[in-house]
This record gives sequence, structure tokens and C-alpha cells, in this order.
Amino acid sequence: MSTPTAPIPRYELHCHLDGSVRPATLADLAREQGITLDRPVEDLVVAPDPCGSLTTYLTYLDLPIRLLQTPHALARAARELVEDWKADGVVHGEVRFAPQLHGDEGMTLDEAVRAVAEGLARGRADTGVATGLLLCCLRHQSPDESLAVAETALRQRDAVAGLDLAGDESRYRALPHRAVFDLAHSAGLPCTVHAGEAAGPESMWEAIDVLGARRVGHGVRCTSDSALLDRLRTDRIALEMCPLSNVGTGAVSSLAEHPATVLLTDGLPVTISTDIRTTAATTLQREFDALRDTHGWTGRHEALAQENAARAAFTLPAA
Repeated sequence: MSTPTAPIPRYELHCHLDGSVRPATLADLAREQGITLDRPVEDLVVAPDPCGSLTTYLTYLDLPIRLLQTPHALARAARELVEDWKADGVVHGEVRFAPQLHGDEGMTLDEAVRAVAEGLARGRADTGVATGLLLCCLRHQSPDESLAVAETALRQRDAVAGLDLAGDESRYRALPHRAVFDLAHSAGLPCTVHAGEAAGPESMWEAIDVLGARRVGHGVRCTSDSALLDRLRTDRIALEMCPLSNVGTGAVSSLAEHPATVLLTDGLPVTISTDIRTTAATTLQREFDALRDTHGWTGRHEALAQENAARAAFTLPAA
């Protein structure tokens, strides 16, 4: 009688809090806050597949951001995400959010970060899942706004494991935020940058060479630049790929065209994440099932992706 294969421990490196709140929780928060929804909550927060563009996709985050304007709401969302990770076989999950988007009711950047950190701590205590918290600067915002986020990350270094740059790379370059990321590097705060999703290899070069990214969010448009592939492989710059979200935003035309399998097989440090669990109606299990059905992934592929993710994970400094 054969022995059952043990589940592969999963690492999720790219997951946005505002896009991963349970629809039922959003409905509860709306009721608590006296907000009347004109449609079922799923219609407002789950994007159609395909959605058509990243810009359209991002509109499905409007309601979650509107509802996550209190410490209670942020802490609940973070705790429940850790519970969802546990159910999805995740042993280490990293969540990112932009605290500057959660001040409509007067919450400060530090208060928003502490609320998410407290929710993660409760989730860790209940599930045993290790967690990391990343703060997002946004491309369309000013360098001064990004500086405030980075300084908050450094003040809250006991809770914050990394810094990110997110937003519409097709319209906004990373260069204006260089000094902010230089500050993060000088303080030993690791960085990741969204790039190669809505723009081409030049955006990824900027993420790596200008902002010093140790990881790249998405990076699906790297395949046309052999020098870039060599750099990613040599320097072990992890690609935080999110296949079903990448299809939904139009970053790739179909799952069959997604480059994760080719890149993984070619020795690049590909990792697999969900990006926005609720918006994309996905889980890591669904991502790997889709890769198995479309690309023939086996346990060997998933194990390699998880090894890459474990090596690329951001962790807090030792106490």
C-alpha cells in the first residue's frame, strides 16, 4: 500500500489586503457603517473574467478600500486572511497594503499599520501561519507621499517586512520614487516592485537597477529580453507571478500563454501567488489546479516554485 504524499508547504508572497477581503465580511462592514449597497457585494468586488485592463480591474477595489477605513475593519480583514491562508495550505503568507489609502476617517499611517499588524498577530496565534507585512507606495502619488509610507515602515520595523511600489506602470514611471527606495535600502528594508505587468522589460530594468528590487511583482513581460532573463536568473530576483490575475487584467492573453512554466523550467526563480484573492475569485489551490490543467504542472513544479518562494520571502529582523 503506497504512502500518501505529504502536502507541499506553500508560501504566498504577493497578496493585496484590499483585494482579499471576504465578500461576507465586506457586507458586514457595510451594514456596520450604514452603507447601502445597490447590488450584491460579489458584483461589486469580484471582477469579471476577463476584465479587459488593469485600470478596470482596480475599480473592483473601490468598495473594499471605502470599507477598510477603521482599525477594526483592517484588523478583521488581516486576521481572516491568515485563516484563509491556513485553509489554503499556506505556511508563510505576505500581505501588502497602502496605508495612505485608509485615512478617510482620520486614521494615521501608523494606526493603519498597527491595525493590520494586530490582525495578523491574532491570525498567527490562531493558525500557526507565519506572516509578513509589506507597505505599498503608489506610482501615481508624489515622492513625498511615498516618503511618508517608507518612514512609517521604518518606524514600524517590528511589524513591517518590506516595501513595495504598486500602481499603473503604463502611465507612471518608478524613477521619481528612487530616493524613497534608497532610504529603505539604507535601513535594510527589502523591496519589491510591481513591474512587467502593464509595461514591458524597460519597466523591470527600472525596478531592478533604479529601485533595487529584490523581487518583481508579476514580471510576465520579461520574455522578450534575453539580457533581462539572464539578470533575473543570475541575481535570483524572484518573480511574484499571479497567473489567474494576470489573465484577468490582460497582462497575458490567456492562461495558455502565461510564461510561468517556461521561465520556471528555464531556471528563473518563479513563485506563484494569488494577487487579489477576492477580486480574482482565486486561491493558491485554484492557481495550481489551473497550471496543472493548462500547463501540465506536477508536484515537482509546485515544489520548485515553493522552494523559490521560501528563499525569496521577506522576514523581520531578529529581535
